[in-house]
Amino acid sequence: MTGLTKTFRRIGAGVVLASLLAAAAHGQDEDLEAADTFNIPDDISILGPSDPNLRKASAKVNGTIVTGTDVDQRVALIIAANGAQPSAEELQRLRLQVFRNLIDETLQIQESETSEIGVSSQEIDESYARVAAESFNRSAGALDAYLLSVGSSPASLKRQIHGEMAWNNLLRRNVVPFVQVSAGEVNELYERVLASRGTAEYRVGEIYLSATPTTREAVAQNAQRIVEQLRQGGSFVAYARQFSEASTAAVGGDLGWIRLEQLQNPQLEAAVRELESGQLVGPVEIPGGFSILYLIDKRQIGMADPRDAVVSLKQISIDFPQGTSEADARARVASFQQAVSQIRGCGEADAAAAAFGAQVVGNDVAVRALPEALQSAILQLNVGQSTPPFGSLDEGVRVLMLCGRDDPAPEAGTPNREAILSQIEDDRINKRAQRYLRDLRRDAVIDYN
Repeated sequence: MTGLTKTFRRIGAGVVLASLLAAAAHGQDEDLEAADTFNIPDDISILGPSDPNLRKASAKVNGTIVTGTDVDQRVALIIAANGAQPSAEELQRLRLQVFRNLIDETLQIQESETSEIGVSSQEIDESYARVAAESFNRSAGALDAYLLSVGSSPASLKRQIHGEMAWNNLLRRNVVPFVQVSAGEVNELYERVLASRGTAEYRVGEIYLSATPTTREAVAQNAQRIVEQLRQGGSFVAYARQFSEASTAAVGGDLGWIRLEQLQNPQLEAAVRELESGQLVGPVEIPGGFSILYLIDKRQIGMADPRDAVVSLKQISIDFPQGTSEADARARVASFQQAVSQIRGCGEADAAAAAFGAQVVGNDVAVRALPEALQSAILQLNVGQSTPPFGSLDEGVRVLMLCGRDDPAPEAGTPNREAILSQIEDDRINKRAQRYLRDLRRDAVIDYN
């Protein structure tokens, strides 16, 4: 499930993050060097239980209890959102990750209350109602019933909302005011973006799993299982939020818009370059672990994207009475297609559709907001032309007729200085937020049962 409220996020802004990613890689090297100071031999003997995580999922976090029921209900919510039932082994890993997330969530809520910027129950209820309408297309009462039907609960989702709102409040007061970006930084980056105009830029999702020589095989197998689940229709965002160890896990693995050289790995660069939007690659072994990458989109830096055009469309559709045979449906679709082909533009659409029992709905929409399979078809239409019929026996068949198009201005793809400023600020806020949460974990008193 994606973030339920507006959250601060890390955004890859083309060339802007090249130096920032290099700094992050340097930080990972420091972490590895720090680990070496423990001088732990590779061949060790475990004196206690072989897996200390195989315990009842409950804990007391600075006095606040996280119960097994809390974990069960949050796991059920994730499974329902993902739409696929995990295997027993995957479910165990998911429960462990959810347990860790609930501990972090508890720390964030506690910190907001200690700082006297807590979230009221009224704010939570209002946000819950918005989520019900916008994400689930239900009323709050209907969402209550749905959550209970999948083994979750309204309280579990409200607790997640509470945690996200509390964390945003903390960042706005304790982090955002201390993030400063100079005009010189913005101007320098703006000139670099202009110099890169026309070169390729990719929006990439990542799932990163760290590994040591000792854990390499187990991590590789886990990464392969994740890839298999994703290829079977699993949600990349959901898996990234629960399993990725990169800082982008909080935003569903989204690296934002980057240049391929920012991946700093020739193997990853070559793999992503061959992908089409919506395709997946991995697991790819890289220094320190394994990476799974998903190409969300690609574009040319500083160039207007045709998919940003706003088109005026009329949808002409027919339904099939219950019990219609496939043969009868095919015959009616053929008649429908023939009738649509004779409509001379959108001015005739309503009257012509009514004559053969079709419904018409009109609206203006950005091409990018349409399903990917329809985007190229719409961009190739002239005004008054229609897409081929699409649909099913259950959902009906429809066409989209183009009634007008407003193409993006040639300079629309070039980010302005305000957008660049926002991108740099968001990245710095994200990094400070990660340090803030690490400090909360370090200072916490946690009793595990």
